[in-house]
Amino acid sequence: MKSFIYSESTIAFVTAAAQTCLLIEKAGEHEREEWREQMLRLLPVLYLRTRLLEQAECVMEEEPQRFVAEEDYNYALVGIRELLGSDDAYLDVFVDQGIYTDEVQTAYISEGLADIYQELKDMAAAFQTGEEPIMNDAVVLCREAFEAHWGQKLLAVMRALHAMTIDN
Repeated sequence: MKSFIYSESTIAFVTAAAQTCLLIEKAGEHEREEWREQMLRLLPVLYLRTRLLEQAECVMEEEPQRFVAEEDYNYALVGIRELLGSDDAYLDVFVDQGIYTDEVQTAYISEGLADIYQELKDMAAAFQTGEEPIMNDAVVLCREAFEAHWGQKLLAVMRALHAMTIDN
């Protein structure tokens, strides 16, 4: 276990996650274009660092504690929503269990990033406990959640940010 949580790939992942959380939390302190550019530089790194994580197993019977409260989630969501304004919404193709359909829906960068933030912040807070079993399971579960849902959200948000037109 110790080799996994202190491995180069895990430390690089946790670092990228912490940087992403900080940028999301401080969205209101940035100009829109500056924040967008920083996100477009950071999100691919986060994606890559998550993909490069070594495979590991949970060691505890119960799941690690969740740290992100509804207020934290809403703070992240509203900060991004206010920063992006009408550029927050984008059209996305509905994906259900990896199967694309022709159903198009309106999605929101703020919601996608707030969902990602919740996963990353819970993992980072658990990692900060210094308790190795908790740290291990938090990273393992975050990686599993990446595979299940937030990896797709990250890619969709990147695409939307890439296509976003900034009104100057």
